[in-house]
Amino acid sequence: MAILKIARMGHPVLKRRADPVEDPSSPEISRLINDMMDTLADVGGVGLAAPQVHVPLRVVIFHVPKARMEAEDGEGPAIGVPLTVLINPEIEPLDDEIEEGVEACLSVPGLAGVVPRYNHIRYRAQTPAGEPLDRVAKGFHARVVQHECDHLDGFLYPMRMNDLSKLSFVEELKRYAGEEAED
Repeated sequence: MAILKIARMGHPVLKRRADPVEDPSSPEISRLINDMMDTLADVGGVGLAAPQVHVPLRVVIFHVPKARMEAEDGEGPAIGVPLTVLINPEIEPLDDEIEEGVEACLSVPGLAGVVPRYNHIRYRAQTPAGEPLDRVAKGFHARVVQHECDHLDGFLYPMRMNDLSKLSFVEELKRYAGEEAED
């Protein structure tokens, strides 16, 4: 197991479409997933895509803590989403509802921005055992999956933003969030 270096905005690996994984159960993919899990645990994020660790393959890992899901979605008790591995994922919007939300990214350190995303999606992928995975997601869960899968197609969240005036340093966003809510 290893902590991998995170590619930052501007690195060519983040600008290209990642290659499909031919054998999800291969030892190389298993090692990559384990290293990605160690890296994600080390940095404390909710998701990580293989291109972010300089590997141009269609692999994503993510989890959604119960408290984060409740806070972001504003609904009653949530279950959260345990650590999930998606290999060769595909996303299908289930309706036209778009919701804006604040996103940050390990590859764009120190910044956060307001990004429009589909609120209700279906995602399909393979598991590390090569089995099919098919889930429906809403709210923050859907946002996380879309954000991470964007990395597989060479997109970073600022490229999805409609209004760059809503791109901020995280520090400033936290400092002035209360004042903006009052305005």
